[in-house]
Amino acid sequence: MKPSFLTIGLLYLVLACGSDPETATLTNSTIEYPESAVDFPNPERGFYHYSESRASSYNPLNLSTLRNYRNSQAVSGATYPVVSTLVFRYFVLDIFKNSALTTDYINKVKNDFSVARNAGVKLVVRFTYTVTSTAGSCPEGFICPPYGDAPKNIVLEHISQLAPVLTENADVIACLQMGFIGTWGEQYYTDYFGDASSNGQSKLLDNNWQDRIDVLKALLDATPKEIMVQVRYPQIKQRLIYGINAPVTSAALTEAEAFSGLDKARIAYHNDCLLASTDDFGTYEDYGNSSSPRVTANATLRAYFSADSKYLVVGGETCSDGYSPQNDCEPAGKAEMELSDMHYSFLNTAYNNQVNNDWVTGGCMENIKKKLGYRFVLKNGKFPNQLEQGENLTVALELDNIGYASPYKYRPVQLILKNKTTQATVVKEFTTDIRKWFTGAITLTESFALDAPAGEWELFLNLPDNNTSINTRPEYSIQLANEGVWSETTGHNSLKHTIIIK
Repeated sequence: MKPSFLTIGLLYLVLACGSDPETATLTNSTIEYPESAVDFPNPERGFYHYSESRASSYNPLNLSTLRNYRNSQAVSGATYPVVSTLVFRYFVLDIFKNSALTTDYINKVKNDFSVARNAGVKLVVRFTYTVTSTAGSCPEGFICPPYGDAPKNIVLEHISQLAPVLTENADVIACLQMGFIGTWGEQYYTDYFGDASSNGQSKLLDNNWQDRIDVLKALLDATPKEIMVQVRYPQIKQRLIYGINAPVTSAALTEAEAFSGLDKARIAYHNDCLLASTDDFGTYEDYGNSSSPRVTANATLRAYFSADSKYLVVGGETCSDGYSPQNDCEPAGKAEMELSDMHYSFLNTAYNNQVNNDWVTGGCMENIKKKLGYRFVLKNGKFPNQLEQGENLTVALELDNIGYASPYKYRPVQLILKNKTTQATVVKEFTTDIRKWFTGAITLTESFALDAPAGEWELFLNLPDNNTSINTRPEYSIQLANEGVWSETTGHNSLKHTIIIK
């Protein structure tokens, strides 16, 4: 049998260095990992499936339906299939606009979280009072007041009632959307918080801002710091953090502030009119206050959103195809550039598929499916081949995040050693914050004190959920985008290397 190029190169290196061949071959190994092109499910990212349930006729989540979302499938109106770990859940409080929530209703909400946990998915949660638009002779025509949301005192009471439920089920909440105010819970068409549309006053007054700030602050205070709260318009974040007179030039998050648990680090964004117009139907608008007019602020707020969102969870949906070809794939449009610049982690697979389907015909949908959120490719690893007991184990890994964003929830990064004979495991944790594995190259180099007995030990990389309730569930662990490394039974990624401990 002819010697391989690797063998020849190794012998040449040994001879050139004048080393003992046995010593040289046992020193360390560098392993290259082939990238996978497969679209596979990963936690807290990707296209989500939509669901809603009205309190007046509660429709609970179904376990088998949710479990099947991990398998490739398309929804009605979509020309593309998706694999999914996220479910958007609308809780429509249509019969509680003037009363407290009942124990029976709260128990139904609790049960939905339990079903999600059993199914291995997480929920994007929004509470609202109405998802219905009533047409009429008002200026906007397609939607006219009264809109059907609830007054501030009722909203705050409901948030207080829901706080224990949200806390108990934080492990399966991907994020919480502000909701509550206005039709669809999008803080716009509202009977009680200032109607900024042409049906009303066309801007927001100081008391409107304060009422909205009070609701947002109540949500932040009612939920664990690990949960980010998404708002529909970036300006409300600026006004909660910097005050009602805050200019649209207010500072975005810095890396030092990111993931700190402060309100500034927890208020994130959902854009439900992505690429719908030049300013995404008012998403990037200055809505004024009692002493200032409503004016456009598209360029300024877009720059703020882009900088701020690097450290936050961003999601949403498209709502109109009227902005074609700008909302199409490149080069005619800018779909991928927008998703990347604004750090999108998830989108709706059900709406608006006039836009989403164009991404199929334009050739960028497969990229978008794989790049929403994070996608980690392991490039290479350097490991020792043999160690004496008591020696440190030094590992160097090179990865690449080719996704649009980093993970927005903390999770440990673990090196797993598994004994080939006994199957015993030793767990070591890298000193790193996966939430700062931004788009681009990632280097992990660490030396671990080794307390493993003699034997042959296989190496794995494990990226589990941080919650003890689900951190051994493979559905909640991150899979690397490499061929032949993933174990569906353990949620571990094989590093394709075995070390001998003597």
